[in-house]
Amino acid sequence: MKFVTVAVADAAGAILAHALRLPGLVLDKGRPLDTEALARLRRAGVEQVTVARLEPGDVPEDRAAARVSRDLAGAGVVAREAHTGRVNLCATARGLLLFDAARIEALNGVDEAITIATLPLREVVEPGQTLATIKVNPYAVGETVVAAWEAAASPLRVTPFQPLRASLIQTVAPGLKPSVLDKTARATRQRLEALGGALVADIRSAHEREELARDIRRRIAEGDDLVLICGAASTADRQDVVPAAIVEAGGRIEHFGMPVDPGNLLALGAIGAVPVIGMPGCARTSQLNGFDYVLRLVMAGQPVGAADIRAMGVGGLLKDAAWRAAQKAEAERPARGRAPSARIAAVVLAAGRSSRMGENKLTLPLDGKPVLRHVADAIRVSLIASVHVVLGHQADEVRALFGPDEAHFVLNEDYRGGLSTSLRAGIAALPADVDAAMIFLGDMPDVDPALVDRMIAAFDPQQMREIVLPKRDGRRGHPVLWGRRFFPFLLEKTSGDSGARHLIGQYADWIVEIDADHDGVFTDLDTPEAFAARTKRRQPEPGERKILADERD
Repeated sequence: MKFVTVAVADAAGAILAHALRLPGLVLDKGRPLDTEALARLRRAGVEQVTVARLEPGDVPEDRAAARVSRDLAGAGVVAREAHTGRVNLCATARGLLLFDAARIEALNGVDEAITIATLPLREVVEPGQTLATIKVNPYAVGETVVAAWEAAASPLRVTPFQPLRASLIQTVAPGLKPSVLDKTARATRQRLEALGGALVADIRSAHEREELARDIRRRIAEGDDLVLICGAASTADRQDVVPAAIVEAGGRIEHFGMPVDPGNLLALGAIGAVPVIGMPGCARTSQLNGFDYVLRLVMAGQPVGAADIRAMGVGGLLKDAAWRAAQKAEAERPARGRAPSARIAAVVLAAGRSSRMGENKLTLPLDGKPVLRHVADAIRVSLIASVHVVLGHQADEVRALFGPDEAHFVLNEDYRGGLSTSLRAGIAALPADVDAAMIFLGDMPDVDPALVDRMIAAFDPQQMREIVLPKRDGRRGHPVLWGRRFFPFLLEKTSGDSGARHLIGQYADWIVEIDADHDGVFTDLDTPEAFAARTKRRQPEPGERKILADERD
């Protein structure tokens, strides 16, 4: 293929090398210069163009892309139509993405003219999801390059998950709380169900070899497809309780340990054809770890051996990957504080009628500014990502307390129905990229931004820390942070003036409590008496509070 600049009259049949953007003329690069295109060039007064001319043995980009992609689409994968030298490989079913990584690397070494980029190996994929893209970079490549790609092609495939029946055996030792065992069972059930399987038994066994071996044999006799074991103590080596019990039950240990962190202390075993896995301690939570990689393969019906475990080391430093992501977010964050890894929105409930106060308490002056401005200013200097204010009673007056672009506003026309109507309106209005909502009451002026930041830092869905609330002297206060997981419950199970407080007791395992430094988490200006008591003691402003705290340190 040659690039030359020629007169328009001599450009017939060539390929436009560079896009043209002129008044009345738009031609994209790579466009074949046919009769219509040439006529448009002449009408626009173009006299010369730079074109690419194919030579004998050249294969046009779309034809080359279609050919090299043909043998890369294995089971569960389809190659889309070629366009501008690109072909996308997409999944036709939900399952596990598998391919030979060394062969993909070899393809990229055939010639720089053609490249392939894929999703990570062993990724869980959905129907229609793009798995890989093949790109022919020039407008044509030589036949020898295309033939070399075809010869080296190794297919990508999506293997569907199997509806395996799995049992979980947890060993018990003194000091291990039942709530920890229950949390482990929930996390395991969620993992299995997400991959199309089912947890059919949750067994508690003594942390000693003989009893554990008996329980393993019972589950094998019950016909389980998979046996998972979570020990009360971390497994130290092949002679420890869990691996030894697998052997005692008639099994074998294929491999102990894995080059994935978290997840190092995994024991991969089997009894006959049934996989028996000694889980690492990190698998007690939903945090991604090496156990997930092994479980995905097993659930996809793939044999897993020592070589498969050893191959997981590249990209296996999961802790460091999370750390680097957090560092990047922090570097891009304004200097006012450490960046949270999740996007937290503030929902400020400011729609009430202030019936007990006798006038709109949110607009009353307090320490030199309206009550609601105290809440807004605390949020402004915190790590909250966005502010959503629910309006109702005297909506225009309340809206006027905020500056331009300071907040998003939601009108609750049903505000007379109680606080829960504002809560539902605020949650329903949140965008899809919000990970959690912190609920602020507009009449609680002593919100501490440092406390808000500590609550945000404590939010961790991977560790089941998704309801965060402040506590002072044994009492719980406001604001309260709710993870997105609970949004449907906030929308469906709240009513009247009680808000969501009654839901907290139903989800105790998801709660984390943060100690508050002062009683501001309880300050609630509902009545003239409460307002009068508050005006007698001036609270420090957010910036002042931080300085005082720094001086104490």
